Amino acid sequence: MPLIRVSENLLHYTESGEGPPLVLLHANPGDSRDWEAVIPALSKRHRVIALDWPGYGNSTLPLNPETKKVDFFYQTFLDFVSQLGLSKFGILGNSVGGWVAARYASDFPERVSSVILIAPGGFTPHSMISRLFCKLQGSRFSLPPHLWARMYLRKDTLVTREMLNRARTSQAEKGHLILNRSIWRSFLNPEFDLREKAKLIQCPVLLMFGEKDPAISSKKDGREAAKAIPHAEFVVMDCGHAPFAEIPDAFLERLGRFLEV
Repeated sequence: MPLIRVSENLLHYTESGEGPPLVLLHANPGDSRDWEAVIPALSKRHRVIALDWPGYGNSTLPLNPETKKVDFFYQTFLDFVSQLGLSKFGILGNSVGGWVAARYASDFPERVSSVILIAPGGFTPHSMISRLFCKLQGSRFSLPPHLWARMYLRKDTLVTREMLNRARTSQAEKGHLILNRSIWRSFLNPEFDLREKAKLIQCPVLLMFGEKDPAISSKKDGREAAKAIPHAEFVVMDCGHAPFAEIPDAFLERLGRFLEV
């Protein structure tokens, strides 16, 4: 079980396969096991590295989780990449992981070979409703993780059932809830908006959204992401927030075509 120290945290990650590096970044909440349905296939052609964000999976909970903002995940990723010595690699990110992936590809375009953004954060045109929901999720009145996950995972598979079980158990523990809520509150900060910054991305980009996703809209958020990254390929899948767990075969087929170009 590989562990690496980043600041005050021990980060857990998995690594499999050989070839060009491909780093997988999960959502909030979530962990590296969310990718279990697709890692074996991806590992046939790539060195696949799947990270657990601090406070999730087998990574340690950060100190003072109530103060952490989404930028904390980004700084963690910068240190993680540096310690692994990655210089040119692909990134596959879901939700908050997609936000980190897009920001990194914007800040360091020469280091990223390709980026796959699955329902990425950072492209939401906020309305009164979305702002109120972020405030709700950032408060002690937030929806329980398993209830929210049940709403955005729209297909029943072995992996989605395991994701729901983790949302009901480990991700519902007090410290993890505090971290989750703090990250949600930071979604309203101006620096979370990537719509201008993402225009700096130079590598090939695949934008993937779920047609039935209540969290990140394929129509509103997807349109904003496509506008910000006009050279990106844009795909809408018949699923919710996590196509790699909900419809892994269709996901791999579409991803395979993108990565082979």
